[in-house]
Amino acid sequence: MTNIDTTTVATAAPLTASDRCDRCAAAAQVRAVLPSGFELLFCGHHFTAHRDKLESQGAAVTGGEPVGV
Repeated sequence: MTNIDTTTVATAAPLTASDRCDRCAAAAQVRAVLPSGFELLFCGHHFTAHRDKLESQGAAVTGGEPVGV
């Protein structure tokens, strides 16, 4: 098993209005970082749709707050 340093999630730059969901063109509301280090951005709708799978894969999730312009 590989140890994953999750401190990068806490220090990652906050989401901005220019960050877009990886599934559609909506503004990103959530950042999910998989144990491999791969980062995904989701709008609220797509995060809700993929939440269970992300949690089962051990993704570190931040965000969920409205993103200001």
